[in-house]
Amino acid sequence: MRENLIRSILTRTIGGNSKPKHPNNVYIIHHLFNANIEQGMTFPEHLRYSKDHEWVRVEGTIGIVGITDHAQHELGDIVYVDIPDTSATVKAGDTFGTIEAVKTVADLFAPVSGKIVEVHAALNDAPDVVNNDPYNEGWIVKIELADSAELETLMDATAYKALIGQ
Repeated sequence: MRENLIRSILTRTIGGNSKPKHPNNVYIIHHLFNANIEQGMTFPEHLRYSKDHEWVRVEGTIGIVGITDHAQHELGDIVYVDIPDTSATVKAGDTFGTIEAVKTVADLFAPVSGKIVEVHAALNDAPDVVNNDPYNEGWIVKIELADSAELETLMDATAYKALIGQ
């Protein structure tokens, strides 16, 4: 079945010919198709997730915040991240910035309340880091937690996967 889908894609993209012009094309498309399925999205178990597709990793009293792998996949190539300066106070669920992709602009929602103590300034020069490494180098802000009990209102990885149908 997968081979038929690959042949169908190739047939449409190489001019309606029922046989690919080059037999390696089938292998290449098959390899890329399988790689996308096998790589899939990741959902680190040690993070908490919001319904708005942000994640938070807690280190002491600091919540490190970014967008999920699912969100960056949906947005596509990220070209700009607009976030406030440090010392801004945010409330859980409120907008704290925007993230711009080639196709769209989306709001960023704070998963927790507190004071922004650090903004990931490197994203100004390399916003694509959010696409390449959303859970590590692609973090967006660090928030000093106002109420750690808010973390209990966020989802674990299993609940987040269910939310997005994974």
